[in-house]
Amino acid sequence: MLKIGVLGAGHLGKIHINCIKQIEKYELVGFYDQDENTAKRVADEAGVKNYKSIDELIDSVDVVDIVTPTIAHFECASKAIAKGKNVFIEKPIVATVEEANKLIDMARKAKVKVQVGHVERFNPAFIAAEPHIQDPVFIEVHRLALYNPRGCDVPVVLDLTVHDIDILITIVKSPIKSINANGVSIVSPTPDIINARIEFENGAIANLTTSRISLKNMRKFRIFQQGAYITMDFMEKKAEVVRVEDVQGVPGPFDMTIDLPDGSSKKISVEELEINQINAIKTELERFHDAIVTDTEPPVTIEDGVKVLKTAYMILDEIKKHEGQMKKHLR
Repeated sequence: MLKIGVLGAGHLGKIHINCIKQIEKYELVGFYDQDENTAKRVADEAGVKNYKSIDELIDSVDVVDIVTPTIAHFECASKAIAKGKNVFIEKPIVATVEEANKLIDMARKAKVKVQVGHVERFNPAFIAAEPHIQDPVFIEVHRLALYNPRGCDVPVVLDLTVHDIDILITIVKSPIKSINANGVSIVSPTPDIINARIEFENGAIANLTTSRISLKNMRKFRIFQQGAYITMDFMEKKAEVVRVEDVQGVPGPFDMTIDLPDGSSKKISVEELEINQINAIKTELERFHDAIVTDTEPPVTIEDGVKVLKTAYMILDEIKKHEGQMKKHLR
């Protein structure tokens, strides 16, 4: 049984602690949080030991689960890796690309396992839809959230858009050719709403819209590919596939058909995919355990996390470029 400890006991950290308590494969030895009041409350509520320092916790475990604010990810991860510990680290992997490059070198030299918490990979809607996704040509993504000051310490791209970037890179297996992006700051110093158009070298195009000041929550992926339209609702955990197929014989009375300009017809079928309702955070932590004990690659590698972070900063650079052009125009 692997011993695991959690760094950070805020909103998400408490969720991780509760999930780990349900995983028999791990022994949860405790957690650390720099806020003494938070630490005492969580220790009492969860019945878990509260360590007095990061180093003390790292020395007591085989696996370190980092759920601190992003700004502290690199410090915590580098300490753990330097001591030969396996690391699960919440998204985004670290705060900057420079830190990401350093961390990937450290992990390779230390030969430890690192998994990044891009949790939408384990969303039941994505798990159900992924086998049906083949060579997407156009993708439309909306991730809208009600305002919450938690997470506003970083641009919305690093807070929310990274979820969708990871899924996008996973399903479009092609290098990025170009990015065009715009963003605006409404309530925080950094962009709260962004739109990015990403073109891949294979010709696929994705349009991403993210907002953290919406009047409603939405997390939807719409994928168009040859002969099919796939929708994933990450919030409702639903997915369906709409297929366009050749009509075989005489259509049935309840078949949906469309007539094409060349005189032929196509049949439209809608399949609501069967969803296996699972706890995504619990599942990703279980999968990390399995990767460690079997000495296999984690499902979301450190390289995956770095690739997502670099793409996020490409979007931020484009936003800054457009901001500069707008300021020149307004002078």
